[in-house]
Amino acid sequence: MSIGKKLLLVLASVVLLAAGWLHISGLTLLAALVPLLLISHSYDASRRSFWKMAGWTALTIALWSVATVWWVWNAAPIGVLAATVVQVVLFGVVFMIYHYTSKRCRPALANVLLVAGWLAAEYIYLANEQISFPWLVLGNGFANDTWAVQWYEFTGALGGSLWVLVSNLLLFNLILAARRRPWILREALWVLLPLLFSGILGASWRQPAAGEATVTLIQPNIDSYTEKFFMPQRWQDSVLLALAAEAPADADLIVMPETAVEDDLWENALDRSASLTRFRTFLRTQHPAAAILTGATTYRSYPYEATVSSRPLSDGSWYDAFNSALMVDTSRTVTIHHKNKLVIGVEMMPFMKLLKPFTQYIVDLGGTTGQLGTDGICRVFTHRTPEGTVIRTAAPVCYESVYGDYFSGFAAGGAQLICVVTNDGWWGDTPGYRQHFSYSRLRAIETRRWIARSANTGISGFIDPLGRPCETLGWEVRGTLTRTVPLYDGLTCYVRYGDLLGRVGCYVFLLSILYYFVYRVRRRSLLIDA
Repeated sequence: MSIGKKLLLVLASVVLLAAGWLHISGLTLLAALVPLLLISHSYDASRRSFWKMAGWTALTIALWSVATVWWVWNAAPIGVLAATVVQVVLFGVVFMIYHYTSKRCRPALANVLLVAGWLAAEYIYLANEQISFPWLVLGNGFANDTWAVQWYEFTGALGGSLWVLVSNLLLFNLILAARRRPWILREALWVLLPLLFSGILGASWRQPAAGEATVTLIQPNIDSYTEKFFMPQRWQDSVLLALAAEAPADADLIVMPETAVEDDLWENALDRSASLTRFRTFLRTQHPAAAILTGATTYRSYPYEATVSSRPLSDGSWYDAFNSALMVDTSRTVTIHHKNKLVIGVEMMPFMKLLKPFTQYIVDLGGTTGQLGTDGICRVFTHRTPEGTVIRTAAPVCYESVYGDYFSGFAAGGAQLICVVTNDGWWGDTPGYRQHFSYSRLRAIETRRWIARSANTGISGFIDPLGRPCETLGWEVRGTLTRTVPLYDGLTCYVRYGDLLGRVGCYVFLLSILYYFVYRVRRRSLLIDA
């Protein structure tokens, strides 16, 4: 196979991989790895061929990463490079294990290593606290084809990854097979049965409501670079409360975006916050039955260095800064959720214990420097209406909506409605904010909850439990949306068991590696046929 043909195959693979993130169609993923598999097939088992294949693999994954997450450059140029390098190393190693073993053992074992290894790599990418940017989990590519993946309520996005990987292997074998009819049947069944099942689920699903809530979403459209962290908080509060005044009289929740409040909110002295005082005054005078759910930066003080993320104060004490979500009502009680999935290089430094002396060099996009604090809790807020209805909601902050297993913890904790608060203004008018919004569509299916999404700018809106967007506000629009949404108490299979496929993938991959070594030893010992 000529170099020119291999380049064309690489480009074909990149286009097919990227299409799902570029709002074309995720269904192209079902054939996206076939060109790379064909390049692998063209090489022999020599060491020289191995390194050539490693180059083609790295090039394919790198171009796929750049084609889909290039917009990160607008906020943190190093982020594009870091995400691409990790992506190439993690998934490139998995593919090269497949390439190496496919030349030295039975095809079935190599195929299992590719599928299980890729799922394990995605699971590690999702679960790892130090290096994690799981934007390009293969199953996420169907975020705009939610009609096709209603079965995510059982498997989550890793189920989509499994669908993609097996489909590619079946199609690859179909191309090479001398007798193609059996492979055509297998590929057709593997692709069509999940689509049929998804259609049945979508058509038959009914939400057994446990009450309803009237929710108003606020999108203030305050520029992240020139206004958000430079204009007085009083001015920003006036914008937020002017929009909140548009909420109907029967509103139960008024939702404001991530870091809407930057008012020196010390958690042991919230009564001193001028912003929260303004919010309570507004509620008492205009919406006494409602609660405000808002993003904020909060601080917690300690007499000593209590956490790895804590920072010193001039008086010898220490403090943590948190990217938080607060629920405020007319009482003096404020419930706080701390963001636990932090953006690497922006809100956290990997391997902080080793690199803490260099925290001053972390790129700051959120108004704070250094490592933000976490507490590992998926906080659920409770609000009781005058009619006695108890509304249990949660507010995952921004990047937390990318992690399906973590996100499902809010539903497992009792949340009947999930409000995502975010600020997608850092990336400009690029595919970034649209991709971020579409991931909430997958989270709606996985949890079968209504999603109410409030963005500073980007896309604010409502998403139903089938992953279908309802009313939305687009890029650089200032305004509000109000909708009465049903509440849901049930737990899906995915909420109960999380990324089970990822955990199984890890075990199967390790067992397959062990089996491969045993296979090679036995073969060298001439105990089995070559």
